Amino acid sequence: MQTRFIGNKNITNQFLVVLILLFISLSALVYFFPPTFIDIKISKEIQDEHGAIENLMIFISWFGGTIKVLSLSLGAACVFYFMKYVKEALFIASTMLVSVVNYGFKLLIDRPRPDSSLVNILQDAEHHSFPSGHTSFYVVYFGFLIFLMIYLKIPKKRLRSLGIFICAFLIATIPFSRIYLGVHWVTDVIGGFVLGLIMLIIIIQTYLSTKSSKIKK
Repeated sequence: MQTRFIGNKNITNQFLVVLILLFISLSALVYFFPPTFIDIKISKEIQDEHGAIENLMIFISWFGGTIKVLSLSLGAACVFYFMKYVKEALFIASTMLVSVVNYGFKLLIDRPRPDSSLVNILQDAEHHSFPSGHTSFYVVYFGFLIFLMIYLKIPKKRLRSLGIFICAFLIATIPFSRIYLGVHWVTDVIGGFVLGLIMLIIIIQTYLSTKSSKIKK
């Protein structure tokens, strides 16, 4: 068991290094070059959809605003705290850190948002474009919730399956939502996804390396 754990940990660390190198490469790409042909083509392909999908895309992105990030993280942390999972509550609250890290990279890369001359802008957005803050937060926050539901086997099976499905759905669709609404390029959401995975792996590894602090009833 110990050998298997060390082996898995080594693989995870190697995967983490690959993700970091990929993120650095993406950052360099968008820093030195304007939106590529692939960026523009994918945005136009995704925006070719029409009708009720716009409302769906707006709904999917709804959870990523600054106030909502604070509310979701602290709200879920409070729920776990009152369920006597103190350590889990602290780690859920820590998922907000990805927004701080993301904003730092936005300032560093300083990439403009997509221009209305190139794509349809369906939603206004502040700050810079790379990496996508919504995408990175969804990966970290909803990804960590999926991990906890599986690891702790909570709540009951049917509710757990529903919760995992909803979280996975939001993670899978947020990149398309941000591109469809015209607030990000595909390279932005890939960068956000990779940054989110890096932060998620670090949080999970740290969580697993600490002792449980669940309050005994």
